[in-house]
This record gives sequence, structure tokens and C-alpha cells, in this order.
Amino acid sequence: MKKKWMVSFSAMALLAGGALAGCSSDNGGGDSSSGDEGSKTEITLAGWGGNPTEQDLLQQTLDDFEEQNPDIDVKLEVIADQYMDVMKTRLIGGEGPDVFYLDAFEAPALIETGVLEPLDDYVTEEFDVEDFETPLLEAFQQDGVTYGFPKDYSTLALFYNKTMFEEAGVEVPTTWEEMMEVSEALTGDGVYGYGVAPELARQYFVAESLGGSVVEDNMANFGSDEVIEALQPIIDQHNVAKTSAQPSEVGASSGGDMFGQQRAAMVLEGNWNIPYLEETFPELEYGTAEVPTINGEKGTMAFTVSYVMNAASEKKEASWKLIEYLTGKEGMETWTSKGFALPTRKSVAEKLGYADDELRGSLVAGAEYATVWSNGTNLPIITNNFNNQFVSAFLGDRPLDEALKEAEEQANSEIEANN
Repeated sequence: MKKKWMVSFSAMALLAGGALAGCSSDNGGGDSSSGDEGSKTEITLAGWGGNPTEQDLLQQTLDDFEEQNPDIDVKLEVIADQYMDVMKTRLIGGEGPDVFYLDAFEAPALIETGVLEPLDDYVTEEFDVEDFETPLLEAFQQDGVTYGFPKDYSTLALFYNKTMFEEAGVEVPTTWEEMMEVSEALTGDGVYGYGVAPELARQYFVAESLGGSVVEDNMANFGSDEVIEALQPIIDQHNVAKTSAQPSEVGASSGGDMFGQQRAAMVLEGNWNIPYLEETFPELEYGTAEVPTINGEKGTMAFTVSYVMNAASEKKEASWKLIEYLTGKEGMETWTSKGFALPTRKSVAEKLGYADDELRGSLVAGAEYATVWSNGTNLPIITNNFNNQFVSAFLGDRPLDEALKEAEEQANSEIEANN
């Protein structure tokens, strides 16, 4: 996503917003609905698809909502491909849904356009905002205003092969240095100690572990000495110690696949990896642990999605009722009950037992200190440039410092060109 789209988006959104202002309800106001008095209000919910179990869980949650709100019908729209491109086009054209999914990665740029409805004035004390994991909620806030409530999330945890660990006679590492040492004992016969994803979405918290900042004042800063020093061990483990590999180097499609094929003894993966392994590699003996500490500090990534309201919706009251239910305790419990997604509310995670779950407990523990995958409107540009050059260093084609300094310069050049 280039920042240039935001300029045209903002201008077109203002035009669309002006055309719709006359028929949109005021903040928290009554809904408009066609037909005779007493007819139902139909609202549209848009999101991307999931596996059949997830789709069934969502439909069950929506059915429960409609049963409790018989005056509201929810029309679910599943956008299978190019979700954000489709959503931006529809919002610009004044044809956006009333409520829709928004990834934290995309949130800052979309908030800036003004197309999202601020939600704070709708919130009641019973909604219990303090129940949300703070870092996940803050991903959808700007200047103290809340534009979305997170529906689910995943952090990263250390997945480790119990059989390989037992055979090698090593313990589960608790520090990054221990993980490097353990990787040596676990590497051999086509198996790597550590399966790594050389991309910013997975390495962001590592990059900032020595006090550096990947993004500073909405500009790329990953060429700084602190960031380079923090990331150098990732490069050295692959090119010098040769105890790590990325999935493509062993013919795997992902970190989870590499781990499931037992080509890596350890990987950092999210909650999505648990049902995947259960279905695809049911005989695999594995465990999870919190991500090993770096420089004495805990760290991990968090990926989260919220429900947001279209500021141009004509049915704000009904739209808020839907968001309130879906991200409330009852609706969230239904949605996350099978473990495909983790609840962003602490009380729901506790009620469902995820904090004490043998596999998911490590993921839940990371929520309070995780770095959320979201930082400013230019993160997509920054990410693209980082990934292009970090991979070249990971593969040994050029020194890390040279690669990242060049990538930072290119990223900031693109950002300035799009301002």
C-alpha cells in the first residue's frame, strides 16, 4: 500500500461523505430503514473468509445476535480476494458495508482518511473496555480516540519438537543465546535447529530488542546501528553457524509446514499453527513455550483484527449493537470457543481456559508485552523495502548493514515522494 492512495482516498471520501451526510445518522442516533414502521433494520458485515469451522462459528455468533435483536438482520459478505483493495474502492464510492474487519496493519492509514466512525461515545460501562488486552486495543486508537475493538489475535510462541529435544538431550531454551546453542545440537541429517521467517512481520520485535526503532516519526529507521546489531544474530545463525533455514530452503511452504515435516526442531509461529498441525501432522509430538528472552527482556509479535464502523453508515445504532455483541463477552466466547482464534478479552480467555492451556498458554501470556504488527501510515512501504533487502543479507548476498541502510534510504525516498 502506497501513501499516495491516501491522498486520493481522502479527497474522494470527503466527496462521498458529503453526499451521504444528509442520510447518515448522527453519532449514536437512530437508524433509517425502508418499509413500514416495525420493519427490520438490515446491516451489512464484511470480512474475509476462514475455514469451514470458523465460518460456522461466525454464523452461530450472528444467529445468536439476531435472536437477541429481532429487529436487526445481518447480511454477511465474504470478500475472498484482495480484501483491502475491494474495501477501499467501496468506501470511496460510498458503497461500503456498515461494519467490517480491519487488520491492525492497515488501521493507521484508514483512520487517517476519516472514513471510520469513532466509537467511544457509544460505549457503556457494561461493555468493560478495560477487559481488553491493552496493546491490542491501542492498535485501533489514535489521539485517544477508539475506532475499532479487536475481535481476536495471535502472538508468536516457540514451537518445539519434543522427540528431537529428548533425543538430543537438551532443554527448552528460555533465552535467545540458549536457543542458538540448542540449535547446534538439533541440526543435522537434513534437520535445522531453527526455522526462521526472514521478514519484518516476524522480526520486528527482534529488531527493536536493543533499544532501536524500526519506525521513527513515520519514517524508516531500520538502518540504525541498534537495529542492525539486534538483527545480526539472525543472519549469522543462517550463514555462519548454519543451524537455521527458511521454509523454502527445505521445500516447505511455511514455518508450520517446515516444523510439521520435521525439517526444523523449533519455529516461532502463532495460534493458527495448532489446528494446522493437528489436522496435517496429527502424530507430531510437540510443545510450545514463550519466545526466548532477548537482552533479558520478553518479546513477541501480536497480530490482531478489529470490527470497525463505516462513518457513512445510515444505521449506526444497529451497527454499534452488532460490534458491541461481537466484541462483547458473550459473542467473543462463542467466536473463540474452538480455539481457532484467541479472545482479546482477558475474562473470556480465562473462562475458556486458554491461559492454562498446554499449547495456547504461551501465546496468551505474550499478549501483555507483545509488539503489535502496526505502526503508522507508512509501515507497508517500510515493510516492502525491509523485506527485499533483509532476505538478500539472510541469503549471504550482501552484508546486513549495507542492505538495510540502502533499503531505509529507498523506503524514505518513496515515502517522501508520496507525501
